[in-house]
Amino acid sequence: MTRPILMYTIAPSLPPELDHLREMAYNLLWAWDHELMEVFIRLDSDLWEETRHNPVLMLGRIKQERLDTAAHDDAFLAQLEHAWERYTAYMEAHGTYCQKQPDVPHDVRFAAYFSAEFGLTECLPNYSGGLGVLAGDYLKSASDIGLPLVGVGLLYQQGYFRQYLNADGWQQERYPDNDFYTLPIRQEHNADGTPITVSVDYPWGPIVAQVWKVQVGRVPLYLLDTNIPINRQADQDITDQLYGGDRETRIQQEVMLGVGGYRALRAVGLRPAVCHMNEGHAAFLSLERCRELMQEEGLTFAEAREAAMAGTVFTTHTPVPAGNDYFAPDLMDKYFTEYYKRLGLSRKDFLGLGRQNPNNESEDFCMTILALRMAACTNGVSRLHGAVSRKMWQNVWPGVPLQDTPITSITNGIHAPSWVSRDMDSLFDRYLGPRWRDDPGDPVLWNRVHQIPDEELWRTHERRRERLVAFARNRLRAQLEARGAPPSEVTLAEEVLNPEALTIGFGRRFATYKRSALLLHDEERLIRILTNKDRPVQIIFAGKAHPRDNPGKELIRQIIHFERRPEVRHRMVFIEDYDMAVARYLVQGVDVWLNTPRRPMEASGTSGMKATLNGAINVSVLDGWWAEAYNINTGWAIGSGEEYGNEAYQDEVESNTLYDLLEKDIAPLFYLRSADGLPRAWINRMKTAMRTICPFFNTNRLVCQYAKETYLPALARHNTLTDNHLERARALAAWKARLQTSWAALRIVEVKADMPDGLKVGDTLTVHAWLDLGQLTPDDLAVELYQGQLDADGDILWPKPIPMTPSGQVQDTRHEFVGEIPSHTSGRHGCTVRVLPRHADLGDPYQQGLILWA
Repeated sequence: MTRPILMYTIAPSLPPELDHLREMAYNLLWAWDHELMEVFIRLDSDLWEETRHNPVLMLGRIKQERLDTAAHDDAFLAQLEHAWERYTAYMEAHGTYCQKQPDVPHDVRFAAYFSAEFGLTECLPNYSGGLGVLAGDYLKSASDIGLPLVGVGLLYQQGYFRQYLNADGWQQERYPDNDFYTLPIRQEHNADGTPITVSVDYPWGPIVAQVWKVQVGRVPLYLLDTNIPINRQADQDITDQLYGGDRETRIQQEVMLGVGGYRALRAVGLRPAVCHMNEGHAAFLSLERCRELMQEEGLTFAEAREAAMAGTVFTTHTPVPAGNDYFAPDLMDKYFTEYYKRLGLSRKDFLGLGRQNPNNESEDFCMTILALRMAACTNGVSRLHGAVSRKMWQNVWPGVPLQDTPITSITNGIHAPSWVSRDMDSLFDRYLGPRWRDDPGDPVLWNRVHQIPDEELWRTHERRRERLVAFARNRLRAQLEARGAPPSEVTLAEEVLNPEALTIGFGRRFATYKRSALLLHDEERLIRILTNKDRPVQIIFAGKAHPRDNPGKELIRQIIHFERRPEVRHRMVFIEDYDMAVARYLVQGVDVWLNTPRRPMEASGTSGMKATLNGAINVSVLDGWWAEAYNINTGWAIGSGEEYGNEAYQDEVESNTLYDLLEKDIAPLFYLRSADGLPRAWINRMKTAMRTICPFFNTNRLVCQYAKETYLPALARHNTLTDNHLERARALAAWKARLQTSWAALRIVEVKADMPDGLKVGDTLTVHAWLDLGQLTPDDLAVELYQGQLDADGDILWPKPIPMTPSGQVQDTRHEFVGEIPSHTSGRHGCTVRVLPRHADLGDPYQQGLILWA
């Protein structure tokens, strides 16, 4: 291979009349604004498809004659001018939601969102699945509502793999290189024109990463890339693949994401007070924040931790232990021995930050636990996932009741403009009004869905189904030709699927817990459903298994072998190489969206939300978001939320439930037509689902909720602790140190109650508790009555804490506290006394892991 001695970049040559195209191409606003996208499609629709919807590559490949023709086409120039006005109006907009909020800083990007992947558009393959697509939708909504946010991640030379299947249906992977210079991204430069880079120390020396920027509407996203000549070849490969390589590759990437990503913000001149870790991959940034504060302000680690923690938010997405990143102690030693010395920590204390039991020397270091210990607030991504996460991680805070484990929940959503079809978008504009894009959380707007004439909604949906069928046929033909299938089989691809038949979509990662082959549990019964002459059903599958997940690959192979059976070969298609483009065709064209996870292993899921936006109806296990969204008028539930110990029995029960739903409810309702040929009962359910689900399950609501419940409180607390050279952070760290050394001597000596005879509803029970405080003071403690009704085993149900106050009675180091319990309901009740830390600058008191029970 010949190496160049000179490298240079060639930009497309645009006529002056088309110069606006260049700026529009480098801002991903076109990815969710159909009118901007339409300009590029009109310029050359074939090239738009050929470049995977990449306007930068398209402008570089388009023939100069076509550009010159467009530059003299009045109609095209008028469309371009309208798009440019729309673009500039968006970018310069005043009066966004956040600009109207007095608590939101408007002069600085105060929050940074760290994620290992961002799914923004298919031509920028920097994502693998739901986590990345959620992150991409999050940035888009942050842009729409005007939140001063910045994104941080890695830029992968090969990204996630491209999928194809061999003749046996077994998944194969290929890793084509991305040409960053033909993607809608730009390298960041210093004032002198040199590239902006950051350096991160690794065991063998520093590794340098260059910084790229993706403009996502009003939000910048900075991505780090180590594939530059100054690095060794092995170091250049660190950012090759998303979720590729072994444990060592993973820790190398996560060091670059957390430590390098935080330094990149400094390099581009940003100092956000709030850092949001989207999953534990970026948790090392919390340590880098501490190191920087220690270096700049002369703090101890404990003092720096208070300031850094106050401005750190963590979202966990993984409801199973195996899905979290664990690193062996010797691997942590290799990469962090010098680093923890800079933090002034012993090896035990450093590794303890990532262990459930900090004293267990053999326990691996967990990135999720590090994030839990270093964040001021933590949340799961659905109500059910919050409960699962509290149960999964409650041992991080021993002694804290399960319901008080400091993990809340904020349910995921979708960025509606990115996922709605152009046809449905136009329909919404006419009947909901254009404000539905800017304020998708307004239920009044969505109530207008019922004003859409049934005929218009159904014809719109039918057009999308027809386009999905055409797309599936074309993809199947290309897949068969690539496998070397005989011409007769390729020709049959034109006959698969029926544009008028009930169409079910299933698209997601082929992880085993998602049970993609649950429909195939009873193949003969499924065949009868698919081939019913009066009520035919067809299914389109898509999804990738992780390259090392052979059981997931086997599920794909099982589906491929089944779809080749002569009885069903026209009724089932597997679309290879699932990406955002395939996902859009699916969610915009299917009638039913199927989801079959093994409860409670689906953290949230968002694909069903996208399908609802486009008129599809969900049928799903009551897991993740569907456990919140489901009611009998919005879709169908597989089961009633049961959880099973026997997986084989669970599959038997739930597959039969699914078959029953298809045979007795779903297909009959779909094919029930009125005299005018419309399935009016089905359409009514479509409308009810859209009206109920769309106002809440969107990322505009999601980002506003994060801002209100986490970012702004974190900003206020961070500012409080860092004012006056971190005076209050230092004081809080000193107080915590005193608390830790004195807590063991704290005793609840006696608890007694003024128990009247025949306590009745309306009476008050007074409880006295004597505590030996040792070296502590009453101001250091929150003493509470923990009371509620008792269950059959004598345990307190739905406990309610009631503050107790010092009575003023003191004997040496013993203090009396008094509390009163009102009697609102009859029955058996009970109470105990507990003690928690209390300080004006303390965040969640449970995060200390200090709790004393009577």
